[in-house]
Amino acid sequence: MVDQTIAGDAGVQERGRRVDGDRSARALLVIGLLALALAATALFSLTWGASDASALGLVRSWLFGATPGNEALSMRDSVIVYDIRLPRIVLGMLVGAALAVSGAVMQGLFRNPLADPGLVGVSAGASLGAVSVIVLGATVLAPFTALLGSYALPFAAFGGGLLTTVILYNVATRQGRTSIATMLLAGIALGAMAMALTGVLVYIADDRQLRDLTFWQLGSLAGATWLKIAGAGPIIILALATTPFMAKGLNALALGEATASHLGVPVQRLKYVAIVAVSAAIGASVAVSGGIGFVGIVVPHLLRLAIGPDNRYLLPASALLGACLLLLADAVSRTIVAPAELPIGIVTAAVGGPFFLWILLRKRGVVDL
Repeated sequence: MVDQTIAGDAGVQERGRRVDGDRSARALLVIGLLALALAATALFSLTWGASDASALGLVRSWLFGATPGNEALSMRDSVIVYDIRLPRIVLGMLVGAALAVSGAVMQGLFRNPLADPGLVGVSAGASLGAVSVIVLGATVLAPFTALLGSYALPFAAFGGGLLTTVILYNVATRQGRTSIATMLLAGIALGAMAMALTGVLVYIADDRQLRDLTFWQLGSLAGATWLKIAGAGPIIILALATTPFMAKGLNALALGEATASHLGVPVQRLKYVAIVAVSAAIGASVAVSGGIGFVGIVVPHLLRLAIGPDNRYLLPASALLGACLLLLADAVSRTIVAPAELPIGIVTAAVGGPFFLWILLRKRGVVDL
């Protein structure tokens, strides 16, 4: 009887190892496919629009230059491709990756699949910081903007997002345990207060600032320039570069803070690094693209269905899928009402809103709170 029990346990363990191996192999396959999909999406976005440059012609121009059988891009096409579309694509990939990875990190940190920078007020706090610089940068905040130059806007957004995240965490966490209901309600309250202060700044803005703020608050990549990428890109890249080092700690944190601490995870340091990284990524993203919601909650959920909750694979896959989805949303936003342009935040909300409702319907316990 004992031998049968041991054999049964060994069979369960063997099946567990086989399932884990299959899940890891599937995760690596999905990451590889997402990398290919991102490259294809970027090439599609680079050649989609008013310019006549085709994807094949663009690749030939890169590889072989101007030849008798392959004409170089015209001056008009070169300007459109390299000065307008390419910065927009690079910025879209950075922002999409930042939003998706930030959502995955927050969900791991709070141990809650509904945690998202947009839903819990972090994006609103970052938006408040950015709007403060836009409206008051030439008056009250003139010394700040003069000191930081092009980095003033992303740093202000980072500060707003960081302050909101710290307040949210301290309100929602007691004795090492985070209350889901408190987190969501506190996030709504913090977001409302940030939006109220943002409304005051919008009220005192002049006509030029109002036009910029109205379009910016809905989210857009239309103003992408290499200067903006130089200002926000290093902050986003540095924040994203820290997330792979959190993966094992976030996996252990899923078992509870006490268990993670017993496993040797420096829980408090992990929290601080995660909060700063998310705030930096979201702050810089909001500064250059405005408010783009639901990417941080949609992407991790889709990937968990495909590859599971292991953050070693979830975080890099989230970066790739987030970048890919934001490029697709941007392509839709600039073509669906052509020649005008629909703010990208409207596109992501139109897709993410129904998806969020579907999540709530699947998790009836959350709905009943």
